[in-house]
Formats: sequence, structure tokens, C-alpha cells
Amino acid sequence: MDEKILVIQNKPKAAVALLVSLRNEGWVVDVARDGREGLDRALNEPFDLILLDLRRAANNGVNFCRNLRQSGLNTPILMLTPRTQPEDKVLGLKVGADDCVAKPFLMLELLARVEALLRRARSSPWSWGTLYHLGDIRVDLRRTQVWRRGKPVALSAREFQLLRYFIEHRGATLSRQELLKEVWGFDPKTSTRTVDVHVAGLRQKLEGNSRQPQLILTIQGLGYKLAAGTQPVLAGDPKRTTADAVVLVPSRP
Repeated sequence: MDEKILVIQNKPKAAVALLVSLRNEGWVVDVARDGREGLDRALNEPFDLILLDLRRAANNGVNFCRNLRQSGLNTPILMLTPRTQPEDKVLGLKVGADDCVAKPFLMLELLARVEALLRRARSSPWSWGTLYHLGDIRVDLRRTQVWRRGKPVALSAREFQLLRYFIEHRGATLSRQELLKEVWGFDPKTSTRTVDVHVAGLRQKLEGNSRQPQLILTIQGLGYKLAAGTQPVLAGDPKRTTADAVVLVPSRP
């Protein structure tokens, strides 16, 4: 196996136990000691799964899941929750965890859940091996990586969320109101100018000539659309290179 797992655990003994058990199964495992370090590593390094176990007193798991998903990352999350606090499981699933295991648990069950999530990710159309070509732009949605002419492009988390939404709805005309609702969560205080500013930012980074865009098109009076012709590339494509990975920069509040 070459799948990489990030364990976020603020209790050293528990972190070591998880690290050893997961590595014994053949996975590559890294450990973050708190939520801040975990979020930073999750946003800046490629992982296939995040195993999350944070105390309520720390940057707890629910907040971590929420922050990670709002940053535009789709990495599968398995969250460990106290059996005495079932509401954490419900909240975790609502804010973006893919599975929850109540503590105390059998290690065999946890390992089976990890394998199930990784297997699901491998078979997903958004799995690590799927790239999208947009002319000379390549986008890996699973790894949150972007290249232009073979060089990495640094996008903010919000810019990546916006680009991903365009790709998922390529060819469709998207109104500013739809983009505000789906990408920003429809904050009533957010001006539609926010969408224009972020689209302009994407054009500056991705288009050959941002004044005459060929990728993200303006549909007068209606909104924007991504030009048709974006093609997925299946796993094992020999043209795929991950050496020059983009580092996502979290959006400022």
C-alpha cells in the first residue's frame, strides 16, 4: 500500500498506538499533535485519509471538520468520538466527517473502517488518479493541486473551491447568486462583487490573457461559465506528475 494517513491525536500514548497499528497494516502514517498542526498539514500535504481524535477542550473534531471542508478539501475523515457524547457523532457527520467510531473501540473495527473509506476513495470519480485538463491547466481535485504549463499554481482555498465548482458544472451558466450560495454558503452580507473579485483572481492565475478569457467566460447579464471541453484523465495516466504540487493557502476571514 502507498496510501498516506494523517492521524491527529493530542494524547501521545494514543497517537503511538494508532501509528503502530496503522503502519502494521502497511499504510504510510504521519501524526499531528493538535488541531492547528493537523489543519496546516492537511491543507499543505497530500493525504488519502485523516483519522481525527481531538478532545473537546482543544480545537475539537467538529470544528476541525468544519474548517477543513470550508477550506475546500475533500480528503476522507474518520472521526473518533466519545461513546458518552453521541451528539458529537451527529455533528461530525453533518459538518463533513465521512465516518465516526465511538470510543472505546476494537482496533480491528477501526482498521476495517479505515480500509473501507480508502477503498471507497479509490473507486470514487474524484479519486487521487483523476485529473482534469483545461487547455494547458491541469487540476487534481482529490489532491487539491493545480498546474499551468507544468508549473504549480498557488490558489487560495476559496479560489480552489470556486474552480472546483466550475469544473463540476462545466458548460453550465452559473449566476453570481448560485456561486455565493454554493461556494460561500450564501452569507447575506457578502456582496456579489466578491464573486467578481475571485473570478478575476482565477483568470489572472490561469488565463493566458485575463482581459480576453478563454477558460472562465462571462455571460452578460447571467453570470459565468467554464468553457466546455474539460476532460477527465483516469488513474495511471503517464502524463500525470505530482512533483510540483500546489500549496493551498487558507482564506482569510
